Amino acid sequence: MTAVVALIVLLPFAAAVAGLLATRLGTRDVRARDVRARDVRARDVRARDVRARDVRARDVRTRDVRTRDVRTRDARTADVGARAERAAYRRAAWFAIVPGTVSAALTVWLAAALARGTPATDGRFWAELLPGRTEGTLTVVETGSVPISLTLRADGLSVLAGILVVVVALAVQVYSVGYMRDEPRYPSYSAFVSLFTSAMLLVVYAGDLIVLYAGWEIMGLCSYLLIGHWWEDRANSRAAVKAFLVTRLGDVGFLFGIFVLGLSAGSFRIDDVLRADLPRGTLVAATLLLLAGVAGKSAQVPLQTWLPDAMAGPTPISALIHAATMVAAGIFVVARLYPAFLAAPPTLDVLGVVAAVGMLGAALAALAQDDLKRVLAYSTISQLAYMAAALAAGSDRAAMFHLVSHGAFKALLFLCAGLVIHHVGSNLISHMGGLRTALPVTFWTMTIGFAALAGLPPASGFFSKDAVLSAVEHGTGPAQPFVYASALLTVGVTGAYAARAWLRTFFGPARIEPLPEPPPGVAHVFDGREAPPSMLWPAGVLAVPALLLGLAGSAAGVQVEWGPAAVSLAVALLGAGIVYALWRAAPEQDPARLLGPFRAPCERAFYVDAAYAALVTRPVLRLARGVVRTDARVVDGAVRGSGRATLGLSGLVRLAQNGNAQLYVTGLLAGLVLIAVAAVVLT
Repeated sequence: MTAVVALIVLLPFAAAVAGLLATRLGTRDVRARDVRARDVRARDVRARDVRARDVRARDVRTRDVRTRDVRTRDARTADVGARAERAAYRRAAWFAIVPGTVSAALTVWLAAALARGTPATDGRFWAELLPGRTEGTLTVVETGSVPISLTLRADGLSVLAGILVVVVALAVQVYSVGYMRDEPRYPSYSAFVSLFTSAMLLVVYAGDLIVLYAGWEIMGLCSYLLIGHWWEDRANSRAAVKAFLVTRLGDVGFLFGIFVLGLSAGSFRIDDVLRADLPRGTLVAATLLLLAGVAGKSAQVPLQTWLPDAMAGPTPISALIHAATMVAAGIFVVARLYPAFLAAPPTLDVLGVVAAVGMLGAALAALAQDDLKRVLAYSTISQLAYMAAALAAGSDRAAMFHLVSHGAFKALLFLCAGLVIHHVGSNLISHMGGLRTALPVTFWTMTIGFAALAGLPPASGFFSKDAVLSAVEHGTGPAQPFVYASALLTVGVTGAYAARAWLRTFFGPARIEPLPEPPPGVAHVFDGREAPPSMLWPAGVLAVPALLLGLAGSAAGVQVEWGPAAVSLAVALLGAGIVYALWRAAPEQDPARLLGPFRAPCERAFYVDAAYAALVTRPVLRLARGVVRTDARVVDGAVRGSGRATLGLSGLVRLAQNGNAQLYVTGLLAGLVLIAVAAVVLT
């Protein structure tokens, strides 16, 4: 089965390579066709001018006919170019969707094969559902110290995450066919999405930490390329650079953590690292370093600032990054190496505090946002903090359950947000309203997504969030009371911002108005209709797991503790009820006014970006400018000064070598006189 695992990972990679090559070939063909067309037009114009001079006075009508012929030929050339672009678009769509479909089918087959396997003896939670396991090493790279094994492994944990990745990635590729319609760079976009998917699958199925790190870094590169897809707008390119730099900052610690584990265990293979008897201090140091990378990729405090700005990318990319790939990678890595984290309690305490601060702060920020995508972005930070809290409390089962559940309903919410933006032509909730009747399919699917986000039964979020709260309630760490109180407050705030976004988008007075073609960053403008089927079908498919996945989890052995579940449901309904009461009293006003004077700090995410700009960005820029000035004035100044000194000295020497024989004789005689005088004086 190792070959199947390799095929699952390599199919999206092959699709990316084929898409990029086809893009280059198609561009070259179009350019060559344009050059040939220009040459033909130039020859026709020259021939027409010659003939016109010969018959100018005699046959004006013939020249007019030839002019019409040239115009017709130009129109045919333009039509050929348009057909070539449409062919490249269709080819890119096939390259994206067909390999993704095959990879998804192979993942389902792999899950069925593991379900029939022999139960493992390590006692991990997935052994009950998917007991089988397969692992294979393709080759071993000797490094002179610790070897690197190109190992792929598939067990219950990797298959659970792999199913989420391939399903959401396939939904995004199908959705993008309609969303990115008429986008000239769609072929490269779809190729980068495929490469992103392959990188995440490599992280999921890696059996060696270095192989995992390779997929981890490729994801970072792809996120930079996709967030900055509409790079013509400077804000989009700056958001891409910010995401790249912030996550790279965390990846420095992540890489050093891998080195500490691998060098201490004598192997980078994950099984060898987990079986090694490492000192507690080594484990604490390694896991804290790994936690830096996890905070960067999963957008946790203090490296969470890149995620809201990543909304500059196309909405399908937001669904991919925020649901199934990049942000899920950090939580997955902690779950994969969970025995090492359990042996380092101080690291789990740090993780718990980080999660408690992040979940409530991000939820409050989401409540104050006017941009629908930024609401969902801050919601993602908050929900990922829930998963981190479950891991800190000692339950990787609850964390992974919520990861899969959240991946389904958050991808659904982002795709539905794209449907609304496609209809309205704006990301701002203040431009929406009254869309319930205009977008019936979008309304019902997004309602399911918001219900799952708020944790309302029978949606999947109710069951997975209850599992997280139960795990946190039974935690034993010193930060447990703080984490549980923060989690319970976050439940209420989540219900509030979910209700606010739902009511302001689909109810109340309609605020839609036809808008001009938007700048890069918004896909389409108002057209008065539902989105095309290629966009509706993925949302409809994702609505099924968003609604029913919790019931499937309960059937698979995830128990619901009805007491804590009732408390969390009451808190969520309380938050939603307060927002509904405020909205009902004044539908034209924003219920976020309940925040009062705290609305501005919440809208600015508590000024964390401003603090980083003052404490980090501007000092670093000043230091960089100082280095540039030092280099220009001292280093380059010394070089230029030595050059000027050499030129000046050479000017003096040149005076004695000017080719004047009289001057040479005069100098010779003067030298003889000096020698004679010196001889007389000295004797």
